[in-house]
Amino acid sequence: MFFSKRPGPVEWLVVGLGNPGPKYDWTRHNMGFLVIDELAQREKIPVQKLKFKALTNTVVIGDRSVLLMKPTTYMNLSGGAVGEAARFYKIPPERILVISDDVALPQGKLRIRRSGSAGGHNGLKDIIAHLGGDGFPRIKVGVGGKPHPDSDMADWVLGKFTGQDKKVMEEAIKRAADAVEELLKNGVDQAMSKFNG
Repeated sequence: MFFSKRPGPVEWLVVGLGNPGPKYDWTRHNMGFLVIDELAQREKIPVQKLKFKALTNTVVIGDRSVLLMKPTTYMNLSGGAVGEAARFYKIPPERILVISDDVALPQGKLRIRRSGSAGGHNGLKDIIAHLGGDGFPRIKVGVGGKPHPDSDMADWVLGKFTGQDKKVMEEAIKRAADAVEELLKNGVDQAMSKFNG
Protein backbone atom coordinates (compact mmCIF):
# COMPACT_ATOMS: atom_id res chain seq x y z
CA MET A 1 0.00 0.00 0.00
CA PHE A 2 1.31 3.45 -0.93
CA PHE A 3 1.35 6.26 1.63
CA SER A 4 2.57 9.76 0.82
CA LYS A 5 5.35 11.07 3.04
CA ARG A 6 4.07 12.82 6.14
CA PRO A 7 5.72 16.16 6.88
CA GLY A 8 8.03 16.27 9.89
CA PRO A 9 8.95 19.46 11.78
CA VAL A 10 8.85 22.49 9.45
CA GLU A 11 12.31 23.20 7.95
CA TRP A 12 11.40 25.83 5.33
CA LEU A 13 8.83 28.57 4.83
CA VAL A 14 7.71 29.15 1.24
CA VAL A 15 5.74 32.39 1.16
CA GLY A 16 3.73 33.62 -1.80
CA LEU A 17 2.90 37.33 -1.78
CA GLY A 18 -0.46 38.70 -2.87
CA ASN A 19 -3.62 40.43 -1.69
CA PRO A 20 -6.47 38.40 -0.16
CA GLY A 21 -9.95 38.25 -1.66
CA PRO A 22 -11.50 37.26 -5.00
CA LYS A 23 -11.22 40.75 -6.51
CA TYR A 24 -7.41 40.31 -6.59
CA ASP A 25 -7.42 36.88 -8.29
CA TRP A 26 -5.20 36.84 -11.37
CA THR A 27 -3.84 40.34 -10.80
CA ARG A 28 -0.14 41.06 -11.44
CA HIS A 29 0.47 41.63 -7.72
CA ASN A 30 -0.82 38.13 -6.87
CA MET A 31 1.89 36.10 -8.60
CA GLY A 32 3.12 34.70 -5.28
CA PHE A 33 -0.34 33.39 -4.36
CA LEU A 34 -0.72 31.80 -7.81
CA VAL A 35 2.60 29.96 -7.48
CA ILE A 36 1.62 28.67 -3.99
CA ASP A 37 -1.69 27.48 -5.49
CA GLU A 38 0.22 25.61 -8.22
CA LEU A 39 2.48 23.91 -5.64
CA ALA A 40 -0.54 23.00 -3.49
CA GLN A 41 -2.31 21.53 -6.52
CA ARG A 42 0.75 19.40 -7.33
CA GLU A 43 0.81 18.10 -3.76
CA LYS A 44 -2.99 17.72 -3.75
CA ILE A 45 -3.41 19.69 -0.53
CA PRO A 46 -5.44 22.84 0.11
CA VAL A 47 -3.62 25.87 1.54
CA GLN A 48 -6.43 26.93 3.87
CA LYS A 49 -5.38 26.47 7.52
CA LEU A 50 -5.49 29.92 9.09
CA LYS A 51 -2.28 30.32 11.13
CA PHE A 52 0.15 33.24 11.64
CA LYS A 53 -2.20 35.66 9.80
CA ALA A 54 -1.81 33.44 6.71
CA LEU A 55 -3.45 30.55 4.89
CA THR A 56 -1.05 27.63 5.33
CA ASN A 57 -0.41 23.93 4.94
CA THR A 58 2.62 21.70 5.37
CA VAL A 59 3.98 19.57 2.52
CA VAL A 60 7.09 17.56 1.74
CA ILE A 61 9.08 18.86 -1.22
CA GLY A 62 12.40 17.14 -1.98
CA ASP A 63 12.59 15.52 1.48
CA ARG A 64 12.12 18.93 3.13
CA SER A 65 9.14 19.67 5.35
CA VAL A 66 7.79 22.97 4.04
CA LEU A 67 5.12 25.36 5.31
CA LEU A 68 3.37 26.94 2.32
CA MET A 69 2.02 30.39 3.23
CA LYS A 70 -0.30 32.99 1.72
CA PRO A 71 -0.48 35.97 4.13
CA THR A 72 -4.06 37.14 4.68
CA THR A 73 -2.95 40.70 5.41
CA TYR A 74 -2.60 43.08 2.50
CA MET A 75 0.64 43.03 0.53
CA ASN A 76 2.39 45.87 2.40
CA LEU A 77 1.85 44.07 5.75
CA SER A 78 3.12 40.62 4.66
CA GLY A 79 6.07 40.70 7.06
CA GLY A 80 3.97 40.15 10.19
CA ALA A 81 2.87 36.69 9.06
CA VAL A 82 6.38 35.71 7.92
CA GLY A 83 8.08 36.97 11.08
CA GLU A 84 5.59 35.18 13.32
CA ALA A 85 5.99 31.83 11.52
CA ALA A 86 9.80 32.18 11.41
CA ARG A 87 9.94 32.77 15.18
CA PHE A 88 7.52 29.95 15.94
CA TYR A 89 9.45 27.35 13.89
CA LYS A 90 12.90 28.92 14.56
CA ILE A 91 13.52 29.18 10.81
CA PRO A 92 16.56 31.28 9.79
CA PRO A 93 16.16 33.79 6.91
CA GLU A 94 18.16 31.61 4.49
CA ARG A 95 15.35 29.01 4.72
CA ILE A 96 12.53 31.48 4.02
CA LEU A 97 11.75 31.51 0.30
CA VAL A 98 9.54 34.41 -0.84
CA ILE A 99 7.76 34.50 -4.22
CA SER A 100 6.65 37.86 -5.59
CA ASP A 101 5.78 39.76 -8.74
CA ASP A 102 8.38 42.10 -10.30
CA VAL A 103 7.50 45.00 -12.61
CA ALA A 104 11.17 45.46 -13.58
CA LEU A 105 11.29 42.03 -15.26
CA PRO A 106 9.73 41.22 -18.65
CA GLN A 107 6.45 39.36 -18.41
CA GLY A 108 6.95 35.67 -17.61
CA LYS A 109 10.69 35.92 -16.85
CA LEU A 110 11.97 34.50 -13.54
CA ARG A 111 14.76 35.86 -11.37
CA ILE A 112 16.03 33.92 -8.35
CA ARG A 113 18.12 35.78 -5.80
CA ARG A 114 19.85 34.59 -2.64
CA SER A 115 19.17 37.95 -0.94
CA GLY A 116 18.83 41.62 -1.85
CA SER A 117 16.89 44.84 -1.42
CA ALA A 118 13.14 45.20 -1.72
CA GLY A 119 13.53 46.91 -5.10
CA GLY A 120 10.51 49.10 -4.37
CA HIS A 121 8.26 46.09 -3.60
CA ASN A 122 6.20 46.88 -0.47
CA GLY A 123 5.65 43.22 0.46
CA LEU A 124 9.39 42.48 0.39
CA LYS A 125 10.09 45.75 2.25
CA ASP A 126 7.79 44.69 5.11
CA ILE A 127 9.34 41.20 5.29
CA ILE A 128 12.85 42.73 5.46
CA ALA A 129 11.65 45.00 8.30
CA HIS A 130 10.15 42.07 10.26
CA LEU A 131 13.12 39.72 9.73
CA GLY A 132 15.64 42.48 10.46
CA GLY A 133 17.52 41.93 7.18
CA ASP A 134 17.27 40.95 3.52
CA GLY A 135 19.20 37.65 3.69
CA PHE A 136 16.34 35.44 2.46
CA PRO A 137 16.08 33.84 -1.00
CA ARG A 138 13.34 34.98 -3.35
CA ILE A 139 11.84 34.09 -6.70
CA LYS A 140 10.60 37.09 -8.65
CA VAL A 141 8.10 36.54 -11.45
CA GLY A 142 8.19 39.23 -14.12
CA VAL A 143 4.87 40.93 -14.85
CA GLY A 144 6.29 43.62 -17.16
CA GLY A 145 6.34 47.36 -16.60
CA LYS A 146 3.37 49.68 -16.93
CA PRO A 147 2.53 50.42 -20.57
CA HIS A 148 2.74 54.25 -20.31
CA PRO A 149 5.20 56.17 -18.10
CA ASP A 150 2.40 58.36 -16.71
CA SER A 151 -0.04 55.51 -15.96
CA ASP A 152 -0.55 54.67 -12.28
CA MET A 153 1.64 51.87 -10.88
CA ALA A 154 -1.05 50.72 -8.39
CA ASP A 155 -3.59 50.40 -11.23
CA TRP A 156 -1.03 48.40 -13.23
CA VAL A 157 -0.10 45.85 -10.55
CA LEU A 158 -3.73 45.42 -9.50
CA GLY A 159 -4.81 44.89 -13.12
CA LYS A 160 -5.84 41.38 -14.20
CA PHE A 161 -4.18 39.20 -16.83
CA THR A 162 -6.36 38.37 -19.82
CA GLY A 163 -6.01 36.64 -23.19
CA GLN A 164 -2.46 35.93 -24.39
CA ASP A 165 -0.94 37.61 -21.30
CA LYS A 166 -2.74 35.11 -19.08
CA LYS A 167 -1.39 32.17 -21.15
CA VAL A 168 2.17 33.50 -20.77
CA MET A 169 1.69 33.87 -17.02
CA GLU A 170 0.17 30.39 -16.63
CA GLU A 171 3.42 29.00 -18.07
CA ALA A 172 5.50 31.30 -15.84
CA ILE A 173 3.60 30.10 -12.74
CA LYS A 174 4.42 26.46 -13.61
CA ARG A 175 8.09 27.37 -14.15
CA ALA A 176 8.19 29.28 -10.86
CA ALA A 177 6.75 26.22 -9.05
CA ASP A 178 9.44 24.09 -10.77
CA ALA A 179 12.02 26.63 -9.52
CA VAL A 180 10.73 26.31 -5.93
CA GLU A 181 11.06 22.51 -6.16
CA GLU A 182 14.57 22.79 -7.66
CA LEU A 183 15.72 25.23 -4.97
CA LEU A 184 14.40 23.07 -2.13
CA LYS A 185 15.90 19.90 -3.57
CA ASN A 186 19.24 21.15 -4.90
CA GLY A 187 19.91 24.59 -3.40
CA VAL A 188 19.79 28.23 -4.48
CA ASP A 189 22.84 28.12 -6.80
CA GLN A 190 21.48 25.22 -8.80
CA ALA A 191 18.06 26.89 -9.11
CA MET A 192 19.68 30.18 -10.18
CA SER A 193 21.75 28.55 -12.91
CA LYS A 194 18.74 26.63 -14.20
CA PHE A 195 16.04 29.33 -14.10
CA ASN A 196 17.76 32.74 -14.32
CA GLY A 197 17.86 32.48 -18.14
